[in-house]
Amino acid sequence: MSNRSYLAIIVLGFLALVLSMAAFTVRETDLAIKFRFGEIVRADYQPGLHFMIPLVNNVRKFDRRILTHDYPAEQFLTSEGKILKINFFVKWRISDVARFYTSTAGGSEDVANRRLGEIVKDGIKGVIARRTIQQVVAAERSEFLNEVRKVAEANVAGLGIELIDVRVKSIDLPEEVSESVFNRMRQDFARQAAQLRAEGSAVSERTRAEADRQRTEILADAYRQAEIIRGEGDAASTDIYARAHGRNPEFFAFHRSMQAYRRSLGKPGDVVVVQPDGEFFKYLKESGR
Repeated sequence: MSNRSYLAIIVLGFLALVLSMAAFTVRETDLAIKFRFGEIVRADYQPGLHFMIPLVNNVRKFDRRILTHDYPAEQFLTSEGKILKINFFVKWRISDVARFYTSTAGGSEDVANRRLGEIVKDGIKGVIARRTIQQVVAAERSEFLNEVRKVAEANVAGLGIELIDVRVKSIDLPEEVSESVFNRMRQDFARQAAQLRAEGSAVSERTRAEADRQRTEILADAYRQAEIIRGEGDAASTDIYARAHGRNPEFFAFHRSMQAYRRSLGKPGDVVVVQPDGEFFKYLKESGR
């Protein structure tokens, strides 16, 4: 191989090395800052392939995903001067990478977590200082934490950070006050339960009274309808008997007498005291002739 071929290979290798040093890739999960001799010149890169001048520029990348940091239990004073131990964690992400880099000693996550923790602790301290132990323990957790987050959000913006969420993992009470607090909570819950039972009993009584009233009205209406139907039936029966009697009074009298004989005579142990020549035996006497 000639010297010219060796020179061409060396030149191509040098160009490939320069090109590899000049190109860099930004992923979907990255934020990138380009520097020129240590000075930030660009921090708004979109995901994809980008280029820089080797030896003049350098690039640093940071995670743009949501980060979570857990903080050890801290002591806070309530409005009563009592101590609460609260363990919490925060979720955050970088919102302004250039500001994050300059405000956290070169983009240190440890520095960011430490400063963020101090800001959130100040927010918790201010919120708890306005509440009693019972209000802190029994209050809606979301309402309490939303207030903490609102207080902290204004201060973390200067770090180039967006505060996503603040969550409390545990709230520990001092032993000397925990029992009294729980007793008061039990009393409050018992009072609420008694009130709910009383309200339920009142609703039950009203419902039962309304049901009894409706039952009485329904029975009264049914009785009225039954009496009307019974009266109409009796009237129809009387009319039928009257018309039948009008057609053949003698047969009607005979039929009525036969029914009276069937109901009155021929039963064991019955005793009937009537006059033998009375009207009751009219048809029996006639049949015996």
